[in-house]
Amino acid sequence: MKLFKAKIPVIARDLLDQLTADHDLELNDRQEAELDIQSVLNEYLRLERDLTDRAKDMLEARSLSFGQFGRVKRTLAEQSGVGSGDEPIVWMCNQILETFMQSPAVDEVFREDSELRSKMKVIIRRHMLVDEELDQEVRDRIKNLQEGGASWDVEYARVMDQIRHKRGLDKA
Repeated sequence: MKLFKAKIPVIARDLLDQLTADHDLELNDRQEAELDIQSVLNEYLRLERDLTDRAKDMLEARSLSFGQFGRVKRTLAEQSGVGSGDEPIVWMCNQILETFMQSPAVDEVFREDSELRSKMKVIIRRHMLVDEELDQEVRDRIKNLQEGGASWDVEYARVMDQIRHKRGLDKA
């Protein structure tokens, strides 16, 4: 599962839509609450980039093959508290809950943490899986191009736009 930066505002909006519709939260400033959630998700992306960089550095420093990248990154993720697999979603949910408790934009939280965490995990996972499916479909279509080049980036964006349009996932 992967979190894409472009999806962060959508995820924040969906989380608040669901939690306020179910009367789990009472907000006094919805826009600020969305920004609070976005800041947590952006921090996760920053941590993810940092872990990736650190894993690459360790591979290079220890002269390990790139095949060890996943194992090294997983180990670093465990050490940092973010974890791997579904654990990053749990980490994001815990951070969002902390933000709700401290944010002046949230007047009241009416549900237990475990109930809120459960609802948020479903929403975040759904967004991350959809993007992963789209990403894989795009990569399958442009597999003849070498990843990392300018032509690959341009073609990736073009094909992604086509697929999103076809599936009705155009940017609103």
